[in-house]
Amino acid sequence: MSQYLSPSKIGLLVLIKIYLEGAVPSNAVVPVINFLATHILDCNLTSPSPTPGEQWKKAENTIKLTLSVQHFEDLLTPFAAVDRLPGRSLWDRFLERLWGLDSLHSLNEFFTQLPSILARTKDELRDLAARGKEPPSGVLLGRTSPFGVFARKVHVESAKLQFHHLAELWKLFVRYRQPTAGYWRRRNPQHTRLSFDAVLQDGEHEWGTQTDEIAVAAYGNMLLHGQHDALNSVSTDDIENLLEFQIEQAQTRVPPTIRDQFKKLLKSSIVIPSLSHYIKFVFHTLSSPDSKLTQGSFAEAWRSGEFPAAFDHLHRYFDYTMQNRDRLFYQYALLNLAIVQSDFGCHKEAVATMLEAISTAKENRDTACLNFALNWFYHFGKAHPKLVKELDDGSMLGSGKELLAFLRAKAKETGMWILWSSSLLSEAKLGLSNGESVSIAVENIVRSSQIIVEKNVKSMLGPQTTMGIALWSRLGMAVMSHMICEIFLRCHVHTSLSDDKLKLSCQMAEMLAARGLYKEAYGKIEGLEANSPRSAKSNLHRNICRGVLKLRQDIHRNNLESAEALLSQLLQTAAEDTEADMVFTIDMLHIDTLIRRKYFDAAFTKIERLMSELREDNRDSALRIRLLLAKVHLFDATGRPEKGFTIAMRAVSLAWRSRLVCVLWEAVGALANILNALGEFGPAERLLVAAIPRCLETNVVFTAGVLYSLLADARVGLVGEIAGHPGTGEWQRRMGLAHAALDKAYDSFSAVEDLNKKCEMMAKKAALFKAGGELGKAEECASTYLRLRDEGKAWGKR
Repeated sequence: MSQYLSPSKIGLLVLIKIYLEGAVPSNAVVPVINFLATHILDCNLTSPSPTPGEQWKKAENTIKLTLSVQHFEDLLTPFAAVDRLPGRSLWDRFLERLWGLDSLHSLNEFFTQLPSILARTKDELRDLAARGKEPPSGVLLGRTSPFGVFARKVHVESAKLQFHHLAELWKLFVRYRQPTAGYWRRRNPQHTRLSFDAVLQDGEHEWGTQTDEIAVAAYGNMLLHGQHDALNSVSTDDIENLLEFQIEQAQTRVPPTIRDQFKKLLKSSIVIPSLSHYIKFVFHTLSSPDSKLTQGSFAEAWRSGEFPAAFDHLHRYFDYTMQNRDRLFYQYALLNLAIVQSDFGCHKEAVATMLEAISTAKENRDTACLNFALNWFYHFGKAHPKLVKELDDGSMLGSGKELLAFLRAKAKETGMWILWSSSLLSEAKLGLSNGESVSIAVENIVRSSQIIVEKNVKSMLGPQTTMGIALWSRLGMAVMSHMICEIFLRCHVHTSLSDDKLKLSCQMAEMLAARGLYKEAYGKIEGLEANSPRSAKSNLHRNICRGVLKLRQDIHRNNLESAEALLSQLLQTAAEDTEADMVFTIDMLHIDTLIRRKYFDAAFTKIERLMSELREDNRDSALRIRLLLAKVHLFDATGRPEKGFTIAMRAVSLAWRSRLVCVLWEAVGALANILNALGEFGPAERLLVAAIPRCLETNVVFTAGVLYSLLADARVGLVGEIAGHPGTGEWQRRMGLAHAALDKAYDSFSAVEDLNKKCEMMAKKAALFKAGGELGKAEECASTYLRLRDEGKAWGKR
């Protein structure tokens, strides 16, 4: 195998010569030049900014050109040759020149005469003038033009070839050209079976019957049986270029046809490029979920949790480069090592390795690697704040805002569209977490969306959708969150990363569970298992989401034994192995379970510990507000709701300033409960009447049920303040409003299957009916209460 030369490059040179000779018609000039520029240069004249789909199409065309001469036929057949008889196409003209190379000697002359198509230098022109010769006429290639540089490089590489390498290239060229023999024979009846090699044809009258034996000895069985293997006609340079392109596209899925052709090229390669080991390392991001991976690849080791095997595949490539004293890519070795360590739970080692990668990238002035490493480190720090809190504020990383501003500016300068979009989304998330302006966050999201649309960066649709869901959820518009999540899962999931599908499906399941649709929520998670990759990390995330849904349902059903069993498993999961938001959700459910078990001291201790940790880590303000509300709920459970008045006011103030509508109404409900306890029923009712319609927009059914229950309490309190006897018109109207609120609360708690709250609503209705003298209805409510209580006990025994 030649290091650079290949039969396809010979075909490109032949096509360049045909163009210089004026045989290309005017209507074929642009397609031919674009074809040559596409395969010689890394560009496309008709599409200066190709989309990812066009880039993969170009890679597929490069493979087709390398493997088969048919790609030339598809280009040239539709056009007529201007210097040939009517009916003769440009393809015929191309084959004439291709079959004109009829021996190893003619191929060597072809390479030797390449300088004749180049423009002469000043020294050469002076030398021709001194010898009285005319300079060459016609169209010539500039020595520094793209086509001229290509011709010069081929000439230099051919001069370096030893005889046996040149002979091997000739055999490969014969095999590459052989599929056109039938067509060429029909067009030229004088063409015989030995016309491909002038030496064999001229020596046939001398050798006689031994000619076939000589031909087989030289070319194998291809001539006798039509066997040829185009895969062997690939140069090492072609394979390495394709591998480099594959690495550049590591964030997108490889089409199955191209992936299979890549594998065939690597298997056919005599010299295995070192980049192939790196491809095995990143192949898990290139493969589709249903692809069958080769044994021993990184993806197989990564998905099965075999850290040593994955680590070995990483070092095969980078150890090779270090042995050859090539330290230009050492920072990429560190960067990839940190990613591997993070995936396998070695987070402390990943932090140290990534910091070293950042330092090395700065020393080598590798902006692309530095930007990627800084972006990864920022997101890692947000997911695992405890692991990076020991870093100095005055370190080289700077603060979060400064780092994001630096990444956004550098990504824009270098054209790293994915990093630019990611930085804008991170700025929006940071602003929302700190309770800053919502309009600025929306602006950053819109700018990121513009980049995704203009640059066709489909891999960023998942993070863009996740940020949109977070924004609308904070603003209390659950319908918008559900809509954009559903659009992604229906329309964009096939062009996005599998991790995005997993996370957004789990978010959709959480939204469905908040409405009490547990069956549909479980269906979203179970539907992931059929086509999702079997990696340890994705399986862990999927199992945790399923466990959280089951835990929430058991708590509502008062199945506390099962809930505690699930909690014992979920709490054992290390905080570094899952997302911080999921860890906080599990902690909040644990607090709820402790309160229902009346372990108030343990619940209070855990709340104080979590608040202390949030202050140290400077986490999202929404989490602090939820902890404040949990503390207010704890005081209410202990029979001292008035003690939480200051805390409730603080939660309402923080939620209002941060525009956290999703928790604002819950905080308003906590404040109304305290007002009811203080006998301020009128203000409590006015607060709840204003809050309930907005709360219904959040689709958090349990919170809506709590607000309806508190509204009923406030209205009952107002009934007691009315002067007059039971049965009067105003009294009946007030009682009717209280009953309506209790019915709404009961429906809400029924949707989420909360048995304790349903029993509480029935007990309140029975008391109201008894106070109004409706003993029959009171008995019905009491019997319903007993039935629900027995149902709760039955759930507890399961």
